[in-house]
Amino acid sequence: MRTGVWLVGARGSVATTSIVGGLALRAGLAGSTGCVTELPELRGPALPSFADLVFGGHDVATTPLCKRAEALADAGVVPWRLVAALPDELAAVEQELRPAPVGDTQADRAAAVVRDLTTFRERHGLDRVVVVNVSATEPAPRPHPGHADPAALRAALAGPDEVLPPSSLYGYAALLAGCPYVDFTPSIGLRLPALTTLAQEARLPYAGHDGKTGETLVKSVLAPMFAMRNLAVRSWSGVNLLGGGDGATLADPAANAAKVQSKQRVLGETLGYLPQGGSRIEYVEELGDFKTAWDLITFAGFLGTGMRMEFTWHGCDSALAAPLVLDLARLTAAAHAAGHVGPLAELGFFFKDPIGAPTHSLAEQWARLTDFTQRLHAGRDGAHGHAG
Repeated sequence: MRTGVWLVGARGSVATTSIVGGLALRAGLAGSTGCVTELPELRGPALPSFADLVFGGHDVATTPLCKRAEALADAGVVPWRLVAALPDELAAVEQELRPAPVGDTQADRAAAVVRDLTTFRERHGLDRVVVVNVSATEPAPRPHPGHADPAALRAALAGPDEVLPPSSLYGYAALLAGCPYVDFTPSIGLRLPALTTLAQEARLPYAGHDGKTGETLVKSVLAPMFAMRNLAVRSWSGVNLLGGGDGATLADPAANAAKVQSKQRVLGETLGYLPQGGSRIEYVEELGDFKTAWDLITFAGFLGTGMRMEFTWHGCDSALAAPLVLDLARLTAAAHAAGHVGPLAELGFFFKDPIGAPTHSLAEQWARLTDFTQRLHAGRDGAHGHAG
């Protein structure tokens, strides 16, 4: 199943690491550590192989992909030996990257994205293209009447207003082009009534949002532990220090607020209440593509005895995110092939704020994901729709 992976933000750190990793796996130059879909519980014939993946994408940046890969190698994010071994393959992907479209109206820009996606699919003889948003986090958009229904949206996009933020405009264009859409960011994406309706009308699946790669991954394991042991969490405070492009973007208060809201939701929905404290994100340029999170949890046990727990997470965001991007592209392609429509709640395992998922418990999400994937492999997951 030849599958296009169209990356919005294709020259960024996460996208570049995903491309280098995908090419290395295809060439047999690297192992699949970090790729959930290569675990025995998920591996199987329904998923496109790494050799089936063809990369393309959009970006506002113009730095050549090979230069971005070299910079990531210098920073210790990807091995230099892989960058040195894949110059021709990286150059071939470079030919598939397009500048972010321009146009007088958002309708014009969406039409340009549709053309790029369609020609990419036709040029490579692809069975389908999955659009994955790995661009910078956006502030929450201002409400607009065009967000309400598809007819109002189409009319508004033809006018002079900036009706949709970029994540939603790319999602809209993906739907018009017949492409499933995955939002790996906390941006609004398809979470607007007009767009969810369009996804249903187009009979397309979508997934998101905000990839779960660090501190929130740990929260999703620890919070159920406290809940199941009937321990009362009094406070949970976290400090996140990160550099790189994501850190620079999150220095903007509006983008920062959107990210923090996504990170905190797991606690309230898992514990059934929101303890004191919060998450703080700070940009530290010196950290580059690495990030450190420190969390302090205070809780009460039997007879009200007070206790505390602390943990520190130090990781490379791009190296943690990239294999999940490949996983999501493969799983979404398989879901599309099986006829799934609407939000893929079964992929909630991968996200901080999953669309349509009823639980934030990592164990429960894992059970739903494995059941879903095994049904795909067994061919028992015929065409059907989810509630939007």
